[in-house]
Amino acid sequence: MRKAKNAYASAISTNQRKTVGAVHLKVSSIRESKSDDKRFSIFTGTKTLHLRTDAREDRAAWIDALVAAKDQFPCISTSSNFLLPIQEISVSTEKLKCRLQEEGLNEEVIRDCEEIMLSEFSELQNQLRFLEQKRFNLLDTLRQLEAEKVELETTVVDESQFNSKERDVGECEHGKYSGSATESEEDNERQDGGEVETDEDDDTFFDTKDSLSDSLRSNSSGYRRTSAGSDDGLLDDEDLSDGTSGLDADMEHVGFGYPYVKRRKSLPEPLEKEKGVSLWSMIKDNIGKDLTRVCLPVYFNEPLSSLQKCFEDLEYSYLIDRAYEWGKKGNSLMRILNVAAFAVSGYASSEGRHCKPFNPLLGETYEADFPDKGLRFFAEKVSHHPMLIACHCEGRGWKFWGDSNLKSKFWGRSIQLDPVGFLALEFDDGEVFQWSKVTTSIYNLILGKIYCDHYGTMRIQGDREYSCRLKFKEQSIIDRNPHQVQGFVQDKSGNKVATLLGKWDESMYYVLGDIATKPKGYDPMSEACLLWKKSKRAKNPTRYNLTSFAITLNELTPGLKLPPTDSRLRPDQRHLENGEYELANAEKLRLEQRQRQSRKLQESGWQPRWFRKEKDEDTYKYIGGYWEAREQGKWDNCPNIFGQASLENSAD
Repeated sequence: MRKAKNAYASAISTNQRKTVGAVHLKVSSIRESKSDDKRFSIFTGTKTLHLRTDAREDRAAWIDALVAAKDQFPCISTSSNFLLPIQEISVSTEKLKCRLQEEGLNEEVIRDCEEIMLSEFSELQNQLRFLEQKRFNLLDTLRQLEAEKVELETTVVDESQFNSKERDVGECEHGKYSGSATESEEDNERQDGGEVETDEDDDTFFDTKDSLSDSLRSNSSGYRRTSAGSDDGLLDDEDLSDGTSGLDADMEHVGFGYPYVKRRKSLPEPLEKEKGVSLWSMIKDNIGKDLTRVCLPVYFNEPLSSLQKCFEDLEYSYLIDRAYEWGKKGNSLMRILNVAAFAVSGYASSEGRHCKPFNPLLGETYEADFPDKGLRFFAEKVSHHPMLIACHCEGRGWKFWGDSNLKSKFWGRSIQLDPVGFLALEFDDGEVFQWSKVTTSIYNLILGKIYCDHYGTMRIQGDREYSCRLKFKEQSIIDRNPHQVQGFVQDKSGNKVATLLGKWDESMYYVLGDIATKPKGYDPMSEACLLWKKSKRAKNPTRYNLTSFAITLNELTPGLKLPPTDSRLRPDQRHLENGEYELANAEKLRLEQRQRQSRKLQESGWQPRWFRKEKDEDTYKYIGGYWEAREQGKWDNCPNIFGQASLENSAD
């Protein structure tokens, strides 16, 4: 009786437990851990779910039960159904016979005509049957390829186990900088099959903390916003007070003492009603084609270019201003902590942003002169194949530059974007930091709610005393606390001197020392100090879910002396912002046809106007002269890349 009561109580508690996800066992693979006899994982083809039992026997029971459940629904090939004969169609010749009799033809000629018609129809029916069979076979092949893809991804994951634990960052770097920081073996933790947390990744099993978000909210109330990110551009007393920030009085206003500039708070009201477009229908109609050459409608774009998205990473530039001031005070640790927070903050605006930016034309530029942030920024598309964007930014006491490219992989239901290139930050005292971005994936392209996730390891390498390693945790199926970032700062001796934790779409904190050495039950949030917090959501984000800062980037303010290559002057992007969707589609098609001539132009020796690649270097650097030309309004060497194509070019 007591056992029955316990079972009943257990059933009630199980029923009351909230479901947080689902696993489709039919297309999943189940694997045992080689290093821990209590751990196993379920690989769904796109996600890996790590599980651990209390005992080895429990793991065996779990695996047997999962395999038994999976075997109840075997993958049944539908090719047998495709081989069924097509139903015969009968054809009547009565109308033809009557018409020929009216013309006075004899019976022999009429029979010959009937035989000719029936023969031709039979041949046509055979051709249709052949094409139908070919179509069925193609669909069956597509299904088989999908199943093989899942198995291949599973194999890649199985073979991606490391032979030893990850070495310290200082031992695995090939010199201070390695050019493109994505080429080393450790930086390529995510290969073709995707980055997976293996059994040897960490010493302890990573379990999500439900209390993290609550702790972040409770400890960070009233933290300051950036001036460009706030709704009115001003800071109130509450924004400038935070007991957990760890800032002294001199640092509280650093990055916010710039003159106020009034900027727009919303996009123009659309002039037309937008029509939805099915992405699946676009892919289905272009099977077998190079999707990069398919002209997608502007419905999938947001009214910003990739050049403007680069500047969006500098929304929280006040963190660099603070890093500069901390360095002047001789506090190198606080400098790199603020640099790390800045590197994470660039991802905050991507949450809920499902539309892609416009791909710039070769030679397209973008400038951002923001005295209210104490900086000015410039970017140019310097290469079409491969697509490269170079940027340069100058602040008070620092310079920021880099070039970037994205290698994309289409996985059917998701797109994986692997960054290539690096970003560099140099302070006036000569200290330099370099880092690369992590992998970004966009999920549920066909069905379900689209969302993006950032994951991988970011290494911020300094040329003096400290370096930093940040781990962007990949979102799992049952993760109720996604977007986590954890890492540490270490000195030249490899000692961990500070720990960073937070979420890339919310805030970042630091704790002095290594929290791994703290006693069991230690709560790092009890001593955490706030470094950065995301700005308030825009009052009018539109369907693009733009931040307050992003809304200002394409604004044409009075007095701008823009070259004809600036993204603000791009017609399809401007029409989209104004809600003129038909005009935007027409202009986008025209510009993309014009852009296809860029490869020929680049092969003929074209060079970017404002950036050059130095000898023995793989990166483009700003050569100067843009702001001087802007002051004088001299754009003689800047072509009108958005204008109508000439007849000569059209003939090519």
